[in-house]
Amino acid sequence: MRIFKCHFNAVVGFAGLGLAAGLGPAAGLEVSRPGTDPSVPVECSATVRVGEPTKAAGALQYAAEQGNPVAQWKLGRMYAKGDGVPHCDLRAFEYFTRIANSHADDYPDTPQAPFVSNAFVALGQYYLDGIPNSAVKADPERARQMFAYAASYFGNADAQYRLARLYLDGRGGLERDAKQAARWLGLAAQKGQYQAQAVLGSMLFKGDVGPRQAARGLMWLTLARDSAVGTEDKWIADLYDAAFKQANDDDRAAALSALERWMKNRRG
Repeated sequence: MRIFKCHFNAVVGFAGLGLAAGLGPAAGLEVSRPGTDPSVPVECSATVRVGEPTKAAGALQYAAEQGNPVAQWKLGRMYAKGDGVPHCDLRAFEYFTRIANSHADDYPDTPQAPFVSNAFVALGQYYLDGIPNSAVKADPERARQMFAYAASYFGNADAQYRLARLYLDGRGGLERDAKQAARWLGLAAQKGQYQAQAVLGSMLFKGDVGPRQAARGLMWLTLARDSAVGTEDKWIADLYDAAFKQANDDDRAAALSALERWMKNRRG
């Protein structure tokens, strides 16, 4: 099963994302080689003209050209972050696309499966946001297809969280559906995805899906707070602080007991 083909001078288009997720085809997208299209971001043009990759990147590039998905993923991450190579989202997009094109039907228990599913998540985020000044435009529906495939077929926790957010926001061709969002958040939260834990915890604490579950919600919020890093996660600390202040002593004690049981099960 081929998901889509994308090289810098090729058409990106879905061929049949039907496995496990019930997804339909999407329209193609022309992506030009950086440095040949005046709309290509300047940093990508600089990569072609003067940017020399590190020796490590050169070795990875050789392996990537031989079709190694792990090398392709590592290069994609390097270009996405500007780590050892000039930052270029289009090059990252291309490497992630190669992986999705060639390995979408790999079994979820294969060694490369985490890298394949992560590539789908990265592509989904690119489609959700678009790449400025490039042919990769924001396309929430295609983003949803990427997240849904990685979430359902590969069971990727980050994809499950991002799919849940689309349900919460009513994006990607989806109606707002808190119950569906909570289902995906629950799957991701059980795997330790701390952002999903935070959103699910807040929903349960407030009673946004069914009867209010203050103790269980506070448990998830506590786990999320303990895993949060950096200022970009301040929203998680804010959710926890607000819930903790509203909780009564019984809620806090029950949350602590639930947290201890959850941690014990994880260790077991």
